[in-house]
Amino acid sequence: MMTNPTGRLTQGQFSFLPDLTDAEITAQIEYGLGKGYAWSVEYTDDPHPRNTYWEMYGMPMFDLKDAAGVLAELNDCRKAFPDHYIRLMAFDSTRGVESIAMSFIVNRPATEPGFGLVRQEVQGRSMRYTVHSYAANRPEGERY
Repeated sequence: MMTNPTGRLTQGQFSFLPDLTDAEITAQIEYGLGKGYAWSVEYTDDPHPRNTYWEMYGMPMFDLKDAAGVLAELNDCRKAFPDHYIRLMAFDSTRGVESIAMSFIVNRPATEPGFGLVRQEVQGRSMRYTVHSYAANRPEGERY
């Protein structure tokens, strides 16, 4: 069984590592650009594990070949949404479909409220479990 001693949200690559510096983020962007990946920036204030559709910041950068452009878009998103989760996603279109090749979180709120496990009794002695994000207790726009 895997545990998360930090209590931080763990989605995408590098989730168990300390936050990446801008130099480390740039190195990952350059790696993806070298593979021909297109980058996009996404953000959310509801980090539930099944919330795969985050808000896109700007347009995907399909024709961009310089890591500085992706980092500039990321910094603009950080300024607009400083207390949100922000992730970079790299798309690989070599097989004719836009599939995600890389995804990692590059910005987090100062405090992460975490998740709770909700247990529900159903037919007979069966139990169902649901993960509940404490961030979703407050309305959108007031979560952080």
